[in-house]
Amino acid sequence: MPRGKTAGKTPGKPARQLLFSEALRQQKHPPAEDPLPIPHSSMADDTQDATMDHILQEISAVSRKLEGMDSAMVALTAETRSMRLDIAGLQSQISGLDQRVATVETQVAAWTDRDQELLHLRSRLIDLEDRSRRHNVRLLGFPEDIEGRDLLSYLRERYPN
Repeated sequence: MPRGKTAGKTPGKPARQLLFSEALRQQKHPPAEDPLPIPHSSMADDTQDATMDHILQEISAVSRKLEGMDSAMVALTAETRSMRLDIAGLQSQISGLDQRVATVETQVAAWTDRDQELLHLRSRLIDLEDRSRRHNVRLLGFPEDIEGRDLLSYLRERYPN
C-alpha cells in the first residue's frame, strides 16, 4: 500500500484487516493467520440472522414499553397540572380564612376587654347594693306585707313600749 493512502479506503476488506496487513509488511515478516477470521459458512449466517431477529424483537418490545411510559407520562403531567390548580385554589381559600381568623381574633380580644369591664361593673353594683342595705333593719319571722302601708304604726300597735 502506498504511503499517502489510508487503510479504510480500499474496497472489499475491513479496515482492521488492512491495518494488520500493512503492519505485517512494515515488519517484513511472513503474514500470519488473521486473529479475527470472518466466518463464511451458512450456519454462521443462520445464527447471525437469528440473533438479528432476536435483537429486533427486543428493540420492538422496548419500543412498546417506551410508548406505554410516554402515555403514562402524559397522564402524570395532566394530573400534576390539575393538582397545581387545586393547590392554588386551596391557597387562596387559606388566605381568605387566615384573614377571617385575624378578624375573629380581634373581635375576641375586644370581647375579652368588655368581659373584664362587665365583671368590674358587676362587682361595683354588688358593692353599692350591699352598702345601701347596711342601714336597713330586717325583721325575721313576720309574713311579707303584713304591716300594710305604714310599718311604723303597725309596729307601735303590735309592740307598745
